[in-house]
Amino acid sequence: MALSLCSAKSLLFFFVISAIPVAYIISQERANPATHVYDYHSSSFFRECAKWDDSGRRFIVSFLDGGIGQVAVPDDYPPGTVLEEVTLVKDLELTGNGSLGLVLDRPRNRLLVVAADVFGNKYSAVAAYDLSTWNRLFLTQLSGPSDGKSCADDVTVDAEGNAYVTDVTGGKIWKVGVKGEFLSIITSPLFTPKEWYKNLVGLNGIVYHPDGFLIVIHTFSGNLFKIDIANGVGESEEIIKLIKVAGGPLSFGDGLELLSPTKLVVAGNPSARLVESSDGWETAAVVAKFSGPVHRLATAATVKDGRVYLNHMLGFGYPKKKHALVEAVFSNN
Repeated sequence: MALSLCSAKSLLFFFVISAIPVAYIISQERANPATHVYDYHSSSFFRECAKWDDSGRRFIVSFLDGGIGQVAVPDDYPPGTVLEEVTLVKDLELTGNGSLGLVLDRPRNRLLVVAADVFGNKYSAVAAYDLSTWNRLFLTQLSGPSDGKSCADDVTVDAEGNAYVTDVTGGKIWKVGVKGEFLSIITSPLFTPKEWYKNLVGLNGIVYHPDGFLIVIHTFSGNLFKIDIANGVGESEEIIKLIKVAGGPLSFGDGLELLSPTKLVVAGNPSARLVESSDGWETAAVVAKFSGPVHRLATAATVKDGRVYLNHMLGFGYPKKKHALVEAVFSNN
């Protein structure tokens, strides 16, 4: 889900940041936002992912320097108020690794979070935490120093509680069981474009569709894939299909979020695109776009009360860093 700093992604990230004039950033920060924004203070400049937890009336956010926090939104929230982030998890066993994509598994009252060595690409894992107590339920290592470079990036969960984790560097998807047991690795030649440079930033955002399949984006190629898991993932390459997207490719797409069974939000560059399918995601089309604060770098999307909000990686300010969760209001212009 998310544009992390895994190897080549770090180079892209710093290139983009260095190319943005300071005067432009200042002007954008002073401008009145065109849509609704939840601003919040945090202790760090980098926030990788945010998901809305409706039962807790809070956004849950992942820390690129490792950890999980919440941004509570009170019922009597006064518009324009800067909210405060509170740290929920700092897992000592994951010290030195970043926390990247996350997903709420509401039927099991838990949060699944990806952890990775974002600079060295020598460690990847997925952890699950109880949403009420924040006790860790499991920690499953996906790769280590002897496994070659990999960088776990995003995660989703199916109806049975199995987790699927994308490897943005290694071009694969790990499958982990409901209790944290490692099950399999999903690979396909479709995940590796012929152009070498398109493999620098590969499989990224991932979501589970209620009809029993996965939708995954490949960031640099802009390809969108449908993976049928109802028939047993990994048994046949034919179950992995390239979704033909009119108005695509979805280049620089990052985090994904289903707005409905037929509508998908793709966060990234530009800030977000709305993609729609009428045939079960055999084909799709870009039907609308949203351009927000591009200098903050949109990395993930979430839905709160029927409205789409975009997480942005960069916060600004000192000593407190102010982050923005920006409502995406789509236009077909």
